[in-house]
Amino acid sequence: MQRLGNFKLPQFFNFPPFFTLQPVKETREKQVQVWKQLLLDYCRSQKIFVIGLEEDFPLFSNPVIERSLSHEAREVFLSALISEGHAEWMDKDHRKCLMLWLRLQEWADYILNFVKDNGLQDGVMTIEEMRSGTETHELAGIDRGLLLRVLRLLEQKGKATIFKGTSADDDGVKFSV
Repeated sequence: MQRLGNFKLPQFFNFPPFFTLQPVKETREKQVQVWKQLLLDYCRSQKIFVIGLEEDFPLFSNPVIERSLSHEAREVFLSALISEGHAEWMDKDHRKCLMLWLRLQEWADYILNFVKDNGLQDGVMTIEEMRSGTETHELAGIDRGLLLRVLRLLEQKGKATIFKGTSADDDGVKFSV
C-alpha cells in the first residue's frame, strides 16, 4: 500500500483513470465523490488548511503511475467541496482554497466541547494558546483566520467574547458555556 508520509493512500490512487476527468456523468460523479473524501481525509490527517490550485500538492500527482490532475480537474474537485461547505476560495481568482474538513458550525461545536472537556469555561486564553498545544486535538495548528471566524460565530451566539490584545499574539477569548 502506497503512503504519503504517515497517510495511507487508497488503492484507487494507483488507477490511472482516477487522474483524468471522466466524461460519463455517473462515472464522474463517483470520481468526484472519491476525490472529495480523499482530499478531506488527507488534509485532516496532515492538518493542511490551504491548498494552492497551482501549487505542487502531493495528492494532485502520482509519480508511481506518472499521472497528474489537470488544472480543470483540480478546480472541479475543489468546487465540489465548496458547494458542500467543506472548502472556500480564499481569493477571487480561485488560486487558493481553505479546506474545511469540519464546517464552520462543526468547528464551533468542536471548540465548545473542547472547552467543556478541558474545564476552560469562564477562563481567558489567547488565540495562540488555542492553536498550539498537543497534536492530539483538532485545534493544534488550525489556520488563524479560520479560528477567528469560528470564534466570531461563537461570539454572535453569546458563547464567547473575543478580546483584542496589544498584538495579534495577545488576542484572547473567554468562553461562557
